[in-house]
Amino acid sequence: MTVNKSLRVCEKGHKFYKSSECKSCPACDKENRPKSGFLSKLSAPARNALVHEGIDTLRKLSKYTEKEILKIHGIGPASLPIMRSFLKEEGLSFKK
Repeated sequence: MTVNKSLRVCEKGHKFYKSSECKSCPACDKENRPKSGFLSKLSAPARNALVHEGIDTLRKLSKYTEKEILKIHGIGPASLPIMRSFLKEEGLSFKK
């Protein structure tokens, strides 16, 4: 099976190939990756999805159920253990 990838250029001029409609630039994602905190441990798609939804703190994350978080495009089940662990460290959890 061949996947057609198209050449994209981001606002900063980085060139990259994508097979999906995702406009996320890998170079910009790497530059913008937080140095610490729970967002720094997530994949770029998951991190971007949360930030796009305005979820940039553990307190905000704790206002959602796991099911609600998984419905956000870009977040998969592999992200949940990371988020659970960081929430637990702060004495928080996902909404029940």
